[in-house]
Amino acid sequence: MSPLLALWIWLIQTLILVPGVVPGPIEDRDTSFPEPIVVPASQNFEGIDGPWSSFTLRIGTPAQIVNVFISTASYQTWAVHPQGCTSSDPADCPDTRGGVFDRNESTTWTPNSRSPNGTSTFALSLEENLEGYTGAGEYGFDTVALGWEGSGGPSLSDQIVAGIATKAFYFGLFGLNPRPSNFSDYANPTPSYLSSLKSQNMIPSLSWAYTAGNQYRLNGVLGSLTLGGYDTSRFVPNNVTIPFNERDIRDLTVNINAISMVSADAGQPYDLLSDSIAAYVDSTIPWIYLPVEACKKFEDAFGITWSEQLQGYPINDSLHETLTSQNASVIFTISNSIAGSGPSVDITLPYAAFDLIMKPPMVRKSQRYFPLARAANESQYTLGRTFLQEAYLIADYERRNFSIAQCSWVENPQQSIESITVPVNVTLSGASQELSAGGKAGVGVGSVAVIFSIGLILCLFVIRRRRNRRAQKEEQSSAESGSSAELGANDKALEIDGEPLHGLELDGKPQHGQELDGKLYLGQEIDGKVHFGSEMEGSNKYAHEMAARDVAAAEMETKDVPATELPA
Repeated sequence: MSPLLALWIWLIQTLILVPGVVPGPIEDRDTSFPEPIVVPASQNFEGIDGPWSSFTLRIGTPAQIVNVFISTASYQTWAVHPQGCTSSDPADCPDTRGGVFDRNESTTWTPNSRSPNGTSTFALSLEENLEGYTGAGEYGFDTVALGWEGSGGPSLSDQIVAGIATKAFYFGLFGLNPRPSNFSDYANPTPSYLSSLKSQNMIPSLSWAYTAGNQYRLNGVLGSLTLGGYDTSRFVPNNVTIPFNERDIRDLTVNINAISMVSADAGQPYDLLSDSIAAYVDSTIPWIYLPVEACKKFEDAFGITWSEQLQGYPINDSLHETLTSQNASVIFTISNSIAGSGPSVDITLPYAAFDLIMKPPMVRKSQRYFPLARAANESQYTLGRTFLQEAYLIADYERRNFSIAQCSWVENPQQSIESITVPVNVTLSGASQELSAGGKAGVGVGSVAVIFSIGLILCLFVIRRRRNRRAQKEEQSSAESGSSAELGANDKALEIDGEPLHGLELDGKPQHGQELDGKLYLGQEIDGKVHFGSEMEGSNKYAHEMAARDVAAAEMETKDVPATELPA
């Protein structure tokens, strides 16, 4: 076979393999991305300040079953230590705390020896801006699996596990934040569970979607957690996308432009918030922390009274009957602009969402309460788990933005899981821009043009080389006959900077996908369109594209507390 014919065969084969040029369904050719992981709820409503829909973890070897709550703020897994239930506690203490994890019963437990002083006890650095959330944890590493046995949930070894005894955090937690933990110095961070799933190619992106569920709708609605995607059947789409806060520990911060109460008796809506505020969305706690002025307006609207002893609003039976009959709703108007100039979404909470119960040891005997708390300062403004009974939260750590939507209440909805894929970025004049479908087609056409150009150049090279060989033969022949011929300077073999040709470059730089954690990730298309982490179905609004940046590891404060004496 002649070199020229071989060249053209290579060119044709290459064209067939150019992405975006091959006809046919995209799903038939893009199968390299894992599916999102749907984590099943435990089927139980639990806790001493709810009740709340919990989730099941299997920790250690053999697996020990514990139920935990979801924490959108945490980046670790916490389970109740055996010391969390003492002889002075009721006999059912382990059950009321979701079960305990005994490291001594696990053959795969490894104590944390990464701290400078060799201790495995560290402060629980969560909710440090709020009063009453203190304690320490005994840290180590073990196997953590999501869901009950046979549920198909992932299992990862060598994951951070903290055994907690403090009753400030009465239930264990499963952290969704991908931020790493730092037990020694910032050069050796320990990855979170979500980051480990992503690095092992078990989820399509660093993202998740969560709603807390509730007991008062449709005979009880379990919580919903999807890692690497979201469930379109669980929310009402909107066009509001919110960039992460610049402070990593307050990433999921929203602007509350208004809060109002509506009821059949009140007529006009009753304003409960005078000025817009920025509040942190955090499922770790049940409370909604608002300015004192706003709390006093709630007091007037609902007839509730602040208790200094309880540091909350107790509800007696008489008031409960009145509020149930009134059936008022509270509407939170959320936007991505403190000025309220951008698009907004209303999240409506019925009174039933505020009808919660405190149980011992929070109080001596069970007590209804209204989960509103007076914030000491603006750093405490928080929308806790109560808010997420009616709100669906989608967080995308690749694009550094998130969305909040009103939950959809349809009986027996058909689950519809969508992937959140890693964005495909190109750098144009220093700005990060998302490739549209047309842009991808342009890349495909550009790739064809580049390959044709390379093929043409190589053809010219082959032709030129043949001419040079003929010329050399003629020169030799002429030399033998006493004559000579010179080749012109333009008859030299074609060279491009003396280097082999490379692919298409923009702004003089090779183009790559977004790089995260030192690894290159490519985008994904589904049903012929690019899926964005916070793009709601039925909306033509795209997610705000935020410049990627490194997230600092969380510094863990050591505690000089023996492992056998965890503070309760």
